Amino acid sequence: PAVHIAPRRRRTGHPSGGVGVPGGGAVGGGGGGAVKTRKPDNTAFKQQRLPAWQPILTACTVLPAFFIIGLIFIPIGIGIFVTSNNIREYEIDYTGTEPSSPCNKCLNVSWDSTPPCTCTINFTLEHAFESNVFMYYGLSNFYQNHRRYVKSRDDSQLNGDNSSLLNPSKECEPYRTNEDKPIAPCGAIANSMFNDTLELYRIDNDTRTPITLIKKGIAWWTDKNVKFRNPTGDGNNLTALFQGTTKPVNWPKPVYMLDSEPDNNGFINEDFIVWMRTAALPTFRKLYRLIERKNNFQPTLQAGKYSLDIAYNYPVHSFDGRKRMILSTISWMGGKNPFLGIAYITVGSICFFLGVVLLFIHHKYGNRNTSADIPN
Repeated sequence: PAVHIAPRRRRTGHPSGGVGVPGGGAVGGGGGGAVKTRKPDNTAFKQQRLPAWQPILTACTVLPAFFIIGLIFIPIGIGIFVTSNNIREYEIDYTGTEPSSPCNKCLNVSWDSTPPCTCTINFTLEHAFESNVFMYYGLSNFYQNHRRYVKSRDDSQLNGDNSSLLNPSKECEPYRTNEDKPIAPCGAIANSMFNDTLELYRIDNDTRTPITLIKKGIAWWTDKNVKFRNPTGDGNNLTALFQGTTKPVNWPKPVYMLDSEPDNNGFINEDFIVWMRTAALPTFRKLYRLIERKNNFQPTLQAGKYSLDIAYNYPVHSFDGRKRMILSTISWMGGKNPFLGIAYITVGSICFFLGVVLLFIHHKYGNRNTSADIPN
């Protein structure tokens, strides 16, 4: 038997902008209301009539660009590299993993060792440090960038909010409370604060002269004056302000005993503030002290013998970490970092080399007739 297939009804555009349907007018066009349409507005942007500019790359434009970039980048890179090499830097690893190290006896120290383990490392500076000297402590294999670690803090508590002081954020777990008392400051970052004590001495004719180490001015101004504040109340009586709280588990003393000076104690202690700014890489350094130049006629640290006294309180052997002390000067570009200069020299050299190669190719093949006969 024959099968009859009905023809499909075609949609037709309605004059009013709607869609024609059988038995009725147009969808969206009836009733005398506003006419609905999908047509974009008649603007240069929506109708894609904006003016455009497309560069035409020719030998006359590309070759000078390569040479200019090379001639600019190479001198800048050389200048940055020379400046970086002129920065004095001296580093001492005092982890103590080597049996011959004076700090080997402190390798397995714990957080609450009493009395603290001490060791002394003697060293010699071959060159004088002329300008202000920055003393850093450095840690390796310490992942301050772990997500749970970075979140383990209460910024409201650190900003001096009294309610957060007694009721810390749950992000601080498991370092939120201890013995049913809120921890101040709470969190894993504060609990793992670096607490080694470093003292520097100059040795001259078997006489040890202490080097003055400045502990203020090492934190960012915004951290010291904006992000970190002690709880509101009597600022001269921090013991009363932190009443009802307890110290972090690994701390030997509470936060209001970090320093004897009121403007460097509690949450605004600069050593604590520096530690709370987490590092992005597992090997990092943080500013510990400043050594200011006393006059322009003598270097800050003369060449000669020195000794570093260490109160070894911070355990790193359990996670295969390492500790070091760094003495460094700075320049207009910061500390010692030859990578930026090498990067500029590399990019400039590559551009200059490409310019020479392309110039040779253009000189040899650029004048040839590139037209080709098209067969019928």
